[in-house]
Amino acid sequence: MPRSFPDLGESVEQVEPETFKQRLDDGEQFTMIDTRKPDEYAAWKISHPNLTILNIPFMQFMDEDNEKPASTVPEEVPEDVPEGQLIISCGKGLSSTFVAELLTREGYDVLALTDGMEGWAEVYEQYSVPTNTADAEVIQFHRPSSGCLAHLFVAGEEAAVVDPLRAFADVYAEAAKAHGATLKYAIDTHVHADHISGVREVASDTDIEIVLPAGATDRGLAFDATLVEDGETLPLGDLEITAQALPGHTTEMMGFSFAGVLASGDTVFLDSVARTELEDEDKARNAASTLWETIQKLEALGDETIIAPTHADPATPPGDSHSFTATLGELRGQLSVFDESREEFVDRITSNLGSQPTNYEEIIEINLGRDSADSEESFELELGPNNCAVAD
Repeated sequence: MPRSFPDLGESVEQVEPETFKQRLDDGEQFTMIDTRKPDEYAAWKISHPNLTILNIPFMQFMDEDNEKPASTVPEEVPEDVPEGQLIISCGKGLSSTFVAELLTREGYDVLALTDGMEGWAEVYEQYSVPTNTADAEVIQFHRPSSGCLAHLFVAGEEAAVVDPLRAFADVYAEAAKAHGATLKYAIDTHVHADHISGVREVASDTDIEIVLPAGATDRGLAFDATLVEDGETLPLGDLEITAQALPGHTTEMMGFSFAGVLASGDTVFLDSVARTELEDEDKARNAASTLWETIQKLEALGDETIIAPTHADPATPPGDSHSFTATLGELRGQLSVFDESREEFVDRITSNLGSQPTNYEEIIEINLGRDSADSEESFELELGPNNCAVAD
């Protein structure tokens, strides 16, 4: 049963998560107090270069027994609370509203983040990705709460979405329409472990074609889809999308190239590489060896190829291109894997894994179509960091 909090009768200004994110990106500096329990905070928090964040659990603002909301609140606030403007957050905006009212009453300059971390998880941004083709557009979608990225390819009046999220399934057709196109394909680069795929929801009740790597059948795929092999193409307007096998993170991992942009799935990221044990922990070293081979083969694509991964570090703002992308030439200078031996790489990434994605085994089963969850359950399952990368 959810905890209730006393109404202190104070008026607190709320800030919508989208507005807060934009203000951070615009250069404003904020100090946040996150009032969740320490373990919840440690597992998942808001990260941004312009944000200083402190974890002061709401229990420190309660009466001495910490068992129920106090009818009278403490006259003094915890000594860790700094001066200056503060923004208060929690899981759902409940305890943080109480703390924000208390601090307002005590004379602090306070904002409360609407709906807390669950509100933050609803933020979904769009960026334009440069291409090398005049009549092609690539739009990148970014979920700051997890760093998940999806991509919309547009050629003339046709569009394809790569790695859509179920939580935002209605966004992609609207984005295609805004660019004068209609969705033709909903594509997954692989069987995701960190979020619920949106390919079936995007294609629901329409003639949109679901596309997955052929190797997904070996993983136990349980719904109908067009299956593509390495080198196959999908026509899009007057252009085409080319499938490129990129095994390592998973056996079936497939990149999709369009207009000089490679939607690379979970292969290389802008500051790290993919982990390799989520499909089969017993074969993590073999998979890491395969990933090393895959990354070396990227050399053949040329320095100007734009790499558009499926994840970005949530603490990283968009780069010079105003999107979470980099040229292959830039990545060569940023990632150690291009200079490591196979053995060095395998040893490093299989010993530096950290926490696995939240609920990843259940998420995989849902994405294969062998289990199901409604929209609310899906949203709750994927809350938290994606954790599909290892540090480079």
